[in-house]
Amino acid sequence: MEFASCSILRPQSFSSIFCYTNSHLYAFPKTHLNLGVSPFSPAFPKSSTFPGKCLHFHRFTASSSLSGADEQNASQELAVLLEVDGVLIDAYRLGNRQTFNVAFKKLGLDCANWTEPVYLDLLRKCAGDEEKMLIMYFNRIGWPSSLPTTEKESFIKNVLQKKKIAMDEFLMSNSLPLRPGLEEFIDDAYSEGIPVVILTSYGKSGDAISRSIIEKLGNERILKLKIVGEKEVEQSLYGQLVLGKVYSSGVDDELATEAMKAVSAEKQRIAEEVASMLKLNVDIDTTSSESLQKIIAALRAGAENAGLPVSNCVLIAGSQSGVEGARRVGMPCVVLRSSLTARAEFPSATAIMDGFGGADLSIPKLKSKKWF
Repeated sequence: MEFASCSILRPQSFSSIFCYTNSHLYAFPKTHLNLGVSPFSPAFPKSSTFPGKCLHFHRFTASSSLSGADEQNASQELAVLLEVDGVLIDAYRLGNRQTFNVAFKKLGLDCANWTEPVYLDLLRKCAGDEEKMLIMYFNRIGWPSSLPTTEKESFIKNVLQKKKIAMDEFLMSNSLPLRPGLEEFIDDAYSEGIPVVILTSYGKSGDAISRSIIEKLGNERILKLKIVGEKEVEQSLYGQLVLGKVYSSGVDDELATEAMKAVSAEKQRIAEEVASMLKLNVDIDTTSSESLQKIIAALRAGAENAGLPVSNCVLIAGSQSGVEGARRVGMPCVVLRSSLTARAEFPSATAIMDGFGGADLSIPKLKSKKWF
């Protein structure tokens, strides 16, 4: 037997466009550029040949220059952000028990086999905690005779490691189906002109495996989507403010100074947000501050890619951590229940539904806001 021990910032009355090239910030007065961009446009048009990554800093004044009509139109716009785990797929229901049995087999534990009744009993009594499920199971049937008592902890970790490998292989296999109604939901959103953003930068599956799951949608449907992974988060405005550095180089001193003030103010706001998250973690311990910060960055980057404020986006979540991240940034959140979260409570969610289509989650419901 084997053992191995940013949300999209609202435009202000004073605004400049900054181009991020070779780690330097270049600022230009808009009166000197003819880019065909509205002062309120969230990004440059795709046809623009302006070089570099375009950043918009609009925090120089406290008053907004949006007209009432502009604000009303913005409030009517909608984007949908989708998590992968529990939303695109329900891998827990289809593969969790089987991948445990694969792990037992790889470790030579011929006596260990989880039938569905055994698995469901362990799941219910241990509230889904896989480590506790293993401990309870081996306490019932007996631990391997060659296993020293002092090595039980490392044995459990080894089983969980083998199980994760088996689950990763299952997630990337062709046998794992998408959730019923998902493809129709995406098609309906596309026909209504509603951006759909899939978030792959966080979650148990990881970025690479999440992207392989998205491939099940087919190339034609993928072209209708925006995918926000780790790279897209780093390249977003929020990601650059958190992770990147901004410098001025040979530009108008006054504009450069204003730019640095804007960056400093944004970094201060982010620092306060992170500090608040740290306090939240101590108080209710729902998720680590690092994990929550990663989720928040993904949500803000997703909204930025959709071209809308976070308040105009709806997160379709399958995890408690996603719900908490949405609450932190002020984004409406609809939980899509899976076999893993069938009995979980989500007090911070805007709505809870069982699946796509029919009486559950649909684009008409999102547009009419009947899901509130």
